Amino acid sequence: MTRPTAFKKSLARARLRVRRNVPPGLRLVVGLILMVAGVFGFLPVLGFWMIPLGMLVAALDVRPIWRRFRR
Repeated sequence: MTRPTAFKKSLARARLRVRRNVPPGLRLVVGLILMVAGVFGFLPVLGFWMIPLGMLVAALDVRPIWRRFRR
Protein backbone atom coordinates (compact mmCIF):
# COMPACT_ATOMS: atom_id res chain seq x y z
CA MET A 1 0.00 0.00 0.00
CA THR A 2 1.42 3.36 -0.95
CA ARG A 3 1.67 6.24 1.46
CA PRO A 4 -1.07 8.49 -0.04
CA THR A 5 -3.55 5.61 -0.04
CA ALA A 6 -2.91 4.89 3.64
CA PHE A 7 -3.35 8.58 4.43
CA LYS A 8 -6.65 8.72 2.54
CA LYS A 9 -7.95 5.67 4.40
CA SER A 10 -7.02 7.10 7.79
CA LEU A 11 -8.58 10.44 6.85
CA ALA A 12 -11.79 8.68 5.79
CA ARG A 13 -11.90 6.78 9.10
CA ALA A 14 -11.40 9.99 11.08
CA ARG A 15 -14.12 11.75 9.09
CA LEU A 16 -16.52 8.87 9.71
CA ARG A 17 -15.72 8.91 13.43
CA VAL A 18 -16.43 12.65 13.66
CA ARG A 19 -19.63 12.27 11.64
CA ARG A 20 -20.89 9.52 13.97
CA ASN A 21 -19.85 10.98 17.34
CA VAL A 22 -20.39 14.73 16.98
CA PRO A 23 -23.96 16.04 16.53
CA PRO A 24 -24.62 17.99 13.30
CA GLY A 25 -24.99 21.48 14.77
CA LEU A 26 -21.98 21.06 17.00
CA ARG A 27 -19.67 20.08 14.12
CA LEU A 28 -19.94 23.55 12.61
CA VAL A 29 -19.25 25.20 15.96
CA VAL A 30 -16.27 22.93 16.66
CA GLY A 31 -14.90 23.65 13.19
CA LEU A 32 -15.20 27.40 13.68
CA ILE A 33 -13.55 27.20 17.10
CA LEU A 34 -10.66 25.21 15.64
CA MET A 35 -10.18 27.78 12.87
CA VAL A 36 -10.21 30.71 15.30
CA ALA A 37 -7.79 28.92 17.64
CA GLY A 38 -5.54 28.15 14.68
CA VAL A 39 -4.99 31.86 14.15
CA PHE A 40 -3.04 31.82 17.41
CA GLY A 41 -0.70 29.16 16.03
CA PHE A 42 2.36 30.95 17.30
CA LEU A 43 1.42 29.89 20.85
CA PRO A 44 2.94 26.62 22.14
CA VAL A 45 -0.25 24.55 22.56
CA LEU A 46 -2.19 25.82 19.57
CA GLY A 47 -0.98 25.42 16.04
CA PHE A 48 -1.63 26.44 12.48
CA TRP A 49 -2.67 22.81 11.82
CA MET A 50 -5.98 23.65 13.50
CA ILE A 51 -7.13 25.83 10.58
CA PRO A 52 -7.37 23.08 7.94
CA LEU A 53 -8.74 20.65 10.53
CA GLY A 54 -11.44 23.15 11.44
CA MET A 55 -12.30 23.61 7.77
CA LEU A 56 -12.70 19.87 7.33
CA VAL A 57 -14.90 19.48 10.40
CA ALA A 58 -17.06 22.48 9.47
CA ALA A 59 -17.39 21.22 5.89
CA LEU A 60 -19.12 18.11 7.18
CA ASP A 61 -21.98 20.33 8.28
CA VAL A 62 -22.10 22.87 5.45
CA ARG A 63 -23.23 20.53 2.66
CA PRO A 64 -26.44 19.38 4.40
CA ILE A 65 -27.30 23.00 5.19
CA TRP A 66 -26.96 23.99 1.53
CA ARG A 67 -29.09 21.02 0.47
CA ARG A 68 -31.88 22.18 2.80
CA PHE A 69 -31.80 25.69 1.36
CA ARG A 70 -31.95 24.41 -2.24
CA ARG A 71 -35.22 22.55 -1.61
